[in-house]
Amino acid sequence: MSRPRIYVTRQVFDEAIALLEEAGDVEVWQGNGPPPSETLGAALRDVHGLFSLLTECIDAPLLEAAPRLRVVSNMAVGYDNIDVAAATERGIYVGNTPGVLTETTADFAFALLSSWVRRIPEAQRYARDGSWKHWGPMTLLGSDLHGATLGIVGMGRIGEAMARRAAGFGMRIIYHSRTRKPALERELGLEWFGSLDGLLPEADFLSLHVPSLPETKHLIGEAELRAMRSSAVLVNTTRGEIVDQAALTRALTGGVIAGAALDVTDPEPMRSDDPLLAMDNVIVTPHIASASHATRLKMAMMAAQNIVDVFQGRPPTNWVNPDMPHGH
Repeated sequence: MSRPRIYVTRQVFDEAIALLEEAGDVEVWQGNGPPPSETLGAALRDVHGLFSLLTECIDAPLLEAAPRLRVVSNMAVGYDNIDVAAATERGIYVGNTPGVLTETTADFAFALLSSWVRRIPEAQRYARDGSWKHWGPMTLLGSDLHGATLGIVGMGRIGEAMARRAAGFGMRIIYHSRTRKPALERELGLEWFGSLDGLLPEADFLSLHVPSLPETKHLIGEAELRAMRSSAVLVNTTRGEIVDQAALTRALTGGVIAGAALDVTDPEPMRSDDPLLAMDNVIVTPHIASASHATRLKMAMMAAQNIVDVFQGRPPTNWVNPDMPHGH
């Protein structure tokens, strides 16, 4: 039997490519960004394994046009870019990379919050543009994290890691999540809110850690923003569509909330003329919460291993559609 063909949609770590090459013949898209949809579609006609990123839309028509495909492995925790039901129907495994980016993402979410609260981007601009003439007791006054209330929406792995960091800073931590975590409440002194409506007015800072699902799209919209404190700051490191970005822009322009720190936006990348990019009370970063060298390498290796597993005759180490029939 000829070796399986594996398509990789972006240039990734050499170690991950070497692992894939143990299982099949590998082709890597050489472009700077994601492959155009027509390029991806043409490539997949004769491919058995796909190593993908969140930037690729792996929908039902694409899968239908890939008759030999046996596994799609996303180098991400999320997989909302993949039509999992269509893949399952066709007997295609869908893999992801959970767990490895938890601590790194929480590090970054807390760094975003700290940077906003202490006005670090503004201070850097102030120092660089010649405004720093002397020390002043009222210059660039920020807020304190210690003693402030952090609201966490979604208490999964990353939400929990965020709570642990906040606890270390002496913050009051409140949370809303589908699943209550009594043991964690006892350990860290967390307070659970059964409704988002109850939590929002209590939080000085709101950090989002829910997955992208139909029911979480625009979870934070006009009404939720108006329920927040006028001094509140929104932190989003999960998915851009969790927040109604137009409503957020209006809320920030109108002083409904004080600011936002966003690593994810809707769409991505943002348009260069998006008004959020021009606001001093907004920090925007280009979806880099998991972007430490060690973590991204682990993600790439895990995504590659998922594919290797299938070609060695077993389900992927991490797969999200366990109800699928036997693959073809």
